[in-house]
Amino acid sequence: MFSKQEAQQLKKEFWTAFGKSFPRKWILYDTKIKNLSFKFYADKKKAEVSLDIEMKDEVFRDAYYNKIWSLEDMLKDYIGDFHKEEFYTLENGKVISRIWVEKEGVSVFNKNTWQQTFEFFVEKMDGFERFYYEFEDFIKDV
Repeated sequence: MFSKQEAQQLKKEFWTAFGKSFPRKWILYDTKIKNLSFKFYADKKKAEVSLDIEMKDEVFRDAYYNKIWSLEDMLKDYIGDFHKEEFYTLENGKVISRIWVEKEGVSVFNKNTWQQTFEFFVEKMDGFERFYYEFEDFIKDV
């Protein structure tokens, strides 16, 4: 086990190593749609790349989710099999819509799995971004 400080330091090293290994500017929050963003996530058991739709207005959140969901087959071509949840509850209790891919068996605390996590991040985020750029005008037209 790690102390809280050691865990924070290892997480910082993980994200720094990722940035140095794959220096690239990702879309992330720069989708030009407020509260629609791409995210990287890693913890002690898995890694995830997600598209989070976080509008407070449920009508808009639902509209964006359904637009993207209508492109399910195309999205699968870009990122492979994925999970989706129209009403995903975050740890803080906020309800969002989320589409994500995950890789289990990797850990931010195990340097031996960092490279495969980084490669997963790059492959899946690149797929999400290519999908988004291809269908951006359609998605934005809500």
